[in-house]
Amino acid sequence: MPDLSAWENSVKSNTKLFLLENPSNPLGEIVDILRLSEISKKHGILLAVDNAILTPALQTPLALGADIVIHSATKYIDGQGRCLAGAVLGGEEIIEQIASFTRTTGPALSAFNAWIVLKGLDTLSLRMKAHSANAMRLAVWLDGQKSVKKVHYLGLKSHPFHQIAKSQQSDFGGIVAFEVADKIAAFKLINSVKILSITANLGDTKSTITHPATTTHGRLTDAERAAANINSGLIRVSVGLESIDDIIADIAQALV
Repeated sequence: MPDLSAWENSVKSNTKLFLLENPSNPLGEIVDILRLSEISKKHGILLAVDNAILTPALQTPLALGADIVIHSATKYIDGQGRCLAGAVLGGEEIIEQIASFTRTTGPALSAFNAWIVLKGLDTLSLRMKAHSANAMRLAVWLDGQKSVKKVHYLGLKSHPFHQIAKSQQSDFGGIVAFEVADKIAAFKLINSVKILSITANLGDTKSTITHPATTTHGRLTDAERAAANINSGLIRVSVGLESIDDIIADIAQALV
């Protein structure tokens, strides 16, 4: 919900938390975090940002006024699909409460998975720059294809949130979504790729492709998917670190 007035109008007497995925998966819808934090503070509400798509290498919500940042470290922070992991960041008082909860209820990382995540952090900044560069190349190429109806990538000037993204991100990330004619065309393309892996996961060094309407958003009703602008012709690519020429060539032969 990018409309800031909608956030403020939704506040009730018992509202305790604003929670948003920024950017959203897979369309890259974003909110001006700094301005939203001003609204949350005015009403005494905590602001939590899911930063899994950009990671701290490309966006730092705490510096923009967020109180809590959530990462699915399974994705880019690990970066190679090796483990399930998550991380929560915030001020000392908030983290003490979360740590107390995790000690009591058990959702804590194993030592081995923690080690894998820490190893992933060693190369995170370099990988995110490379993901972003490859994704930009793919988005520009897709934008010129006659059989592609629309491309969703924050790095394109045509994206409605491009300017906001430039103000609060250092780059645009590795997720590119695009629309073809319909579900039949989407499935034909997805089933025709040879290099990209078909999976709903994202953030790996290997490029992956999926059909959001039947995977990540498959449990929503038709009305809910329509409200989220997830149509049957939408395809999401998590752009990896292979040669971008190879990625483009793979999708090109699948578009035929």
